[in-house]
Amino acid sequence: MILIVDFGSQTAHLILRRIKELGAFSKLVQPEKAIEEISKNRKDIEGIILSGGPASVYQKNAPAIDPEIFNLNIPILGICYGFQLTAKLLKGKVVSGKKEYGPAKLEISNSKSQITKKVPKKFTVWMSHGDEVIKLPENFEILGSSEHVPFAFVENKKKKIFGLQFHPEVEHTEYGIEIIRNFLSICSADSQKEYIDVEELIKSIREKVGKYSVIGAVSGGVDSTVASVLTAKAIGKNFYPVYVDNGLMREGTEVHLNKIFKHIGIKLTVLKAEKEMLKRLVGISDPEKKRKIIGNFYIELFEKEMKKLIKKGIKIKFLMQGTIYSDVIESKGTKHSDKIKSHHNVGGLPKKMKLKLLEPLRQYYKDEVKEIGRKTFGQNKKPP
Repeated sequence: MILIVDFGSQTAHLILRRIKELGAFSKLVQPEKAIEEISKNRKDIEGIILSGGPASVYQKNAPAIDPEIFNLNIPILGICYGFQLTAKLLKGKVVSGKKEYGPAKLEISNSKSQITKKVPKKFTVWMSHGDEVIKLPENFEILGSSEHVPFAFVENKKKKIFGLQFHPEVEHTEYGIEIIRNFLSICSADSQKEYIDVEELIKSIREKVGKYSVIGAVSGGVDSTVASVLTAKAIGKNFYPVYVDNGLMREGTEVHLNKIFKHIGIKLTVLKAEKEMLKRLVGISDPEKKRKIIGNFYIELFEKEMKKLIKKGIKIKFLMQGTIYSDVIESKGTKHSDKIKSHHNVGGLPKKMKLKLLEPLRQYYKDEVKEIGRKTFGQNKKPP
């Protein structure tokens, strides 16, 4: 297992996903719990990644980690904030305020390192930092530099500790996957089974729902459509998809949704709510307020629909949503990360709800959801 210490980066979960793509197990942990997690699972942890984060290593209450982690003889990869914190804790020097955001050209100066294997001499990386390491700790050497960052890629060969000022997990960094793959090789992390298992997803829905029925919030988009098909495959006629025509949706959405649910043999309920929706939004210009109004109104409608079904003897307990991981991280952030915006299906929901949420895609990104959709419908079949 690769342990990812989450310092609040918006892409911490993306690191976990990249590792899964490469066939290894990984787990996210908060920095204050890292040593405890390692002590409990020492024989299973083959490598540690210290993520980026929005803080400065010098700001008050900046997230930190026990320096003992560097003495455990476990390979460590520090990314951005994780690298800066590594340098600070090991007696290097970090300066605050040297900001850089966007692409940069990296030039490799040491191609003999295990972590630079099959990586070209020059390639583009993605920078996003407010601090910079200007003095390396003892026994660290430079592997690569950019025009503005001399210590952009470093290693302590003896201790197998690596530092990157750039983000290898994002698609904007060329050969980022190769760098992560090389780190996994250094860790001797074993390849496991395919990381997206549709049958397991369907099984987990069936087990969670049990004897109850589910109302599905559908919009015609990829996320709610894929979540709906998974749920329909899991519980069949106990799934009741509901489309709210609120006057704000794409033209032709209702026709599109009717085709989809006819295809999978389940009746779609359409709620006409345009007048009421627009009435509630009159005079509201703040986007956050709009999202909360929309989220609360949706729950009102779904709970009314729940009452109708209960009167018919149907045991409704869950509301299925097509929430994906980017919705969650943007709406709530994590303990050490900032909120970007509230999505109506996450930050816009009321605090008290009569329906329990069923969100089968909550841990996946958009392109993963599309891949799940392809696997769910079948590689050679197109959804209607």
